[in-house]
Amino acid sequence: MEKLFSTSHRLHLQFETLLAAYDLPDSITGPRLRFLVTVEAAGQIRMGDMAVKCGIAPRTVTQFVDALEQADLLVRLPDPDDRRATLLELTETAKPLISKARKAMQESAEKVLAPLTPEKLTELFEILNRLTEPRQS
Repeated sequence: MEKLFSTSHRLHLQFETLLAAYDLPDSITGPRLRFLVTVEAAGQIRMGDMAVKCGIAPRTVTQFVDALEQADLLVRLPDPDDRRATLLELTETAKPLISKARKAMQESAEKVLAPLTPEKLTELFEILNRLTEPRQS
């Protein structure tokens, strides 16, 4: 576990450095980018579903939404099918920033993973996929 945490930390630091180099606003962090990408993939998504998809507490979803809405990266919309629910949608401002952040993520991964051969990279991805697959109890 220590090696996984150490590697994750190194990736995170490399990514944060590149985010700054790509001149992205401070409101775009790794966790917030993951949040935005999830909204992007859905088009529109209920706030309650975001907690499940991202594996975070509903209160954390609210904190993310508050910050990202203030940064003009997403908007809350009433759910036409359930007036108690709120939908999330990206703003036009968010889309080019997500694209830049993806480039930073790609560059970061390339730098950190450069020592690996293509075969070892494939093996690493297979291992990581196995570790992140949902398991039956």
